[in-house]
Amino acid sequence: MSIVNEALAPATVIVAQWERRLPALLLAVVILIAGWLVAKLARFGGRKVLRAVNFQVLSERGGLDGFLIQGGARTDTSGVLAALVGLLVFLMALVLALNTLALHAAALAATRVALFLPRLMAGVLVLAVGLYFARFVAQSVSSQADLVGLEDGPLLGRLAHTVVMIFVVFLVLDEIRIGQGVLRDTYLIVLSGVMLAFALAFGLGGQKWAAGLLERQWPRDPGRAPHKGE
Repeated sequence: MSIVNEALAPATVIVAQWERRLPALLLAVVILIAGWLVAKLARFGGRKVLRAVNFQVLSERGGLDGFLIQGGARTDTSGVLAALVGLLVFLMALVLALNTLALHAAALAATRVALFLPRLMAGVLVLAVGLYFARFVAQSVSSQADLVGLEDGPLLGRLAHTVVMIFVVFLVLDEIRIGQGVLRDTYLIVLSGVMLAFALAFGLGGQKWAAGLLERQWPRDPGRAPHKGE
């Protein structure tokens, strides 16, 4: 709460000076109009900054933009982040206007929403970068598997993508502070269960596959070179 109050301290001083000259309701309306205009400028500036650093390329290649379009959104990830920036600025103006009207309970609720928005924006950034990184890891694992002669490169790539995405999802939820302790324990349980299931499936159901894989990579006959089709 103190962060928002410190950020609004200069504006509070200005409001206190004008409060003697204008009725509280009129002053609150002026604050809201000014906040709306500044919020539109902040949204426009935030979008320009994200475009300047080519953030839209990362979000598009990561697949987050496509997910938003499939969900019916009319904007991309850069637009969502810019809108959140504008909303944060307007909420700060709203808090100032509510304090002017002595509506402290409503101002407290708006302050809590304003404090949540930076965490939400950080979560969107982590998700966009994580999706891009997961796809990059999957493609790298699949390519390297093909280079060394593994026939299950696509399967290993999808497995790597899934593992990275699970980690990213838990990072995002932790960033927005949704059940941090529960999420940490759940992640460890899920990861342990996946590893145990993979080990059992590999040991019990994939004995021939494992034997063939080991034979291709390290043949018993040193003079025999491994063949991909074997």
